[in-house]
Amino acid sequence: MLERPTGGERAVLVHLDLLPESEREDLEEFEELVVSAGAQPVSVVTGSRRQPEPRYFVGSGKAEEIRDRAEREEADIVLVNHPLSPSQERNLERLVQCRVLDRTGLILDIFAQRARSHEGKLQVELAQLQHLSTRLVRGWSHLERQKGGIGLRGPGETQLESDRRMLGERIKSLHRRLEKVRRQREQSRRGRRRAEIPTVSLVGYTNAGKSTLFNGLTTDTVYVADQLFATLDPTLRRLPLPGGDAVVLADTVGFIRHLPHDLVEAFRSTLQETRDADLLLHVIDASDDDRQAKVEQVNEVLAEIGADKVPQIEVYNKIDLLPKSRPRVTSDAEGHVRRVYLSAAQGTGMEGMLEALDEHFRHYRERRSLRIPPEAGRLRARLYEAGAVREESVDNSSGDWLLEVEIEPQILDYLRKQEEFAVLLPPA
Repeated sequence: MLERPTGGERAVLVHLDLLPESEREDLEEFEELVVSAGAQPVSVVTGSRRQPEPRYFVGSGKAEEIRDRAEREEADIVLVNHPLSPSQERNLERLVQCRVLDRTGLILDIFAQRARSHEGKLQVELAQLQHLSTRLVRGWSHLERQKGGIGLRGPGETQLESDRRMLGERIKSLHRRLEKVRRQREQSRRGRRRAEIPTVSLVGYTNAGKSTLFNGLTTDTVYVADQLFATLDPTLRRLPLPGGDAVVLADTVGFIRHLPHDLVEAFRSTLQETRDADLLLHVIDASDDDRQAKVEQVNEVLAEIGADKVPQIEVYNKIDLLPKSRPRVTSDAEGHVRRVYLSAAQGTGMEGMLEALDEHFRHYRERRSLRIPPEAGRLRARLYEAGAVREESVDNSSGDWLLEVEIEPQILDYLRKQEEFAVLLPPA
């Protein structure tokens, strides 16, 4: 569909410091993205501007410098650490005579390499096509389709129009298939709610150590690597807690500064695991000097997907890289756990993490007395499975079970909505 040069591995990187500061990107992070994509950085062109130049994004002199650098280094591709408009991308390609890719295109390429599950591949393809739809260029005139009939003769549907139509049809098809996957995920979530099992979602900046923590808590073998976006597809595992209860732990895709909006939209069904979680574990690289800015970036994405109201515990990981730092758990004045310090790679502080989870859910449980008739044995069994029962006795006159339970408010609300259980729960 596109008359563009092919890409390659030898890359010239372009990075500008823009004003205002909120629009700036991080050069070191960009270099990590490039390496994660499998490219070989051979040169870096830097500069600064108050605002992007409409034609090339960079100034004409800087564009000439990029062309000379690409020729001298025999580069296959120029990677720009900023989002480019379709015209800026094409103008730069005509000037430097090699493939030009912006930051969004680079992240999409990494996601395409990392996707393993059926859902992940669908989401990546959708994001790629939505990005590609803005970058279609004029097609080949000899492929124009003629229409017959009086009053209908003419150039007909051009190749560009045909390409747009095919892209639009494919995007609609992907939306339908992802909607089906979303409904399946929603069924799984409803099943977990019926089983009274809370969901805990790991969130955080990419490469903060979420998958390492996930493996350490669940003794699983989720793929771990010291690279950006090592984990793309979400993984869910049951995690027993010290008090006898259990939660479902979800490992999700990492966030990044200025995460492309197309990716947020395409991965909305995956990120819904985060939005619908009962608790977020915000994993933070304690050894990163820029950690506070990255915490703010993660919170921005959480707000964008509607997960900013979910309770959150900050997990400061990689404390083994800090001098004189030790594993610990800190709480606020009301006794709610707020921060956990640990090293997932070394396995230190993991017991404190489990106890913090147990304490969090115990703190939010409500004490209730239940009278359960003999015919409602299913409810009694489910309460025992959830570890909610603290005391039990039997009313000899009626045969009813008298239970003292500690239960999460959301589970209590769910049981109240069940018609057959409504009479079993006294008002709060």
